Amino acid sequence: MAKTSDGSGSVIIKKYANRRLYNTETSSYITLEHLAQMTREGRDFKVIDAKSEEDITHNVLTQIIMEEENRGQTMLPVSFLRQLISLYGDSMQSMVPQYLEASMDAFRRNQNQFRAAMEGAFAGGPFAEIAKRNMDMLEAAAAAFKGIPGTATAKPAAPAAPATAPSSDDLAALKEQLASLQSKIDKLVQ
Repeated sequence: MAKTSDGSGSVIIKKYANRRLYNTETSSYITLEHLAQMTREGRDFKVIDAKSEEDITHNVLTQIIMEEENRGQTMLPVSFLRQLISLYGDSMQSMVPQYLEASMDAFRRNQNQFRAAMEGAFAGGPFAEIAKRNMDMLEAAAAAFKGIPGTATAKPAAPAAPATAPSSDDLAALKEQLASLQSKIDKLVQ
């Protein structure tokens, strides 16, 4: 029976001389796109040359990057590639992999923190109130279309109870916007 894991939870992928990739976990042949998807999902895998048993994961991952870049998914700027190539053979070459790995880890943490902050900002903060008011105004504008011939009539939505009492300035601004919308509607109907 084929070995499906190397003990660390990594899925073993065998690459044969005919360049076919065999997933020992699912007992099926897969493509580079499957490996790219496994990577996006956070699945750990190890690619082994079926004949020599050599670990060729690095080469296959590089090949996946090349395939993505060739499809127009360019993420690596030319200047970065030039700098990276110039570091081969340099005395600092041995430090580059650790630096790039740490930089990508920091980028991923910042990305996750940014996503969480954005989700939190719209959950109950001031942006949520603005979005709610905008939706109320859109519903009011849609209700204004109800009586115009040639337009679809929609059931008026029940007015949403405001979270806070609007100030007279807010009401004046809303009335002004509604009047502007009404005049535009009147121009369209004529």
